[in-house]
Amino acid sequence: MRVDELKERIRDLQEEKGAVILAHNYQPPQIQEIADYLGDSLDLSRKARDSVARMIVFCGVRFMAESAKILSPEKTVLLPRREAVCEMAAMVTLPELRMLKARYPGAVVVAYVNTTAEVKAESDVCCTSANAVKVVKKLKEDEIIFIPDRNLASWVSRFTQKKIIPWNGYCYVHERFTPEDVREAKKLHPQAVVIVHPECRPGVVDLADKVESTEGMVRLAKALQAEEFIIGTEEGLIQRLHRENPQKRFYSAGPARMCRSMKYIRLEDVYLSLKEERFKVELPETIIEKARKALDRMLEYG
Repeated sequence: MRVDELKERIRDLQEEKGAVILAHNYQPPQIQEIADYLGDSLDLSRKARDSVARMIVFCGVRFMAESAKILSPEKTVLLPRREAVCEMAAMVTLPELRMLKARYPGAVVVAYVNTTAEVKAESDVCCTSANAVKVVKKLKEDEIIFIPDRNLASWVSRFTQKKIIPWNGYCYVHERFTPEDVREAKKLHPQAVVIVHPECRPGVVDLADKVESTEGMVRLAKALQAEEFIIGTEEGLIQRLHRENPQKRFYSAGPARMCRSMKYIRLEDVYLSLKEERFKVELPETIIEKARKALDRMLEYG
């Protein structure tokens, strides 16, 4: 089936089934182009909650689709490829988290949205890279168990005197950027503004002009007068920046980095997902109820 025919059939199925397509910034260009909403985890969480659509097709990884189901349990939520999972989310297990909570009984658990629904249900509040600092500052507790990203935990610790207890997890995509990569990119493009994601290691963050979530990068790229930017995040966001700012130039902070799981979904998968209503995200009601409290607190704070 040709690309234009696939897109037309997807649009027809959307109208027939009352569906909205949400896509993360790291998705392939063809998926970005058909999305009704394109954004980061925080923005898409809000869109999932507020959408009047009966069905949500979530083009991202499983924890994102789970979050949409938690926030809108009455809606049908589809993940076009069931193997699209976040490797960082898998770095936290419930037994290990419960052991850590037992060691720090007075601590509050802040769960990055890059976690499973079961882990969210065991947590006190969620956050995204866009609002992590704000969420932690809002909490009255002085001890914070921050899961699962040690680099985001390090970033948050720069803005608070609270004790941050980091989980030893990481995003393998952002972890691969090195200070040497950034220094070399700055030599090649000395006038460029350096913007990196807070999931990058601290040595990379130290060299940046700005540290932002992906949606923060999108806003800055449009707002700043600079013509050149060095970007430290997954290549899908850089493709979006090129498309939306054709008069500006964007370079990766080192070799382009790709998230394998974010590239699984193709147009054919979206079409089949809508046609056959596969693969539905189903969660136990008890998990939805507990995890919803953590996500609602996140949206309330940030």
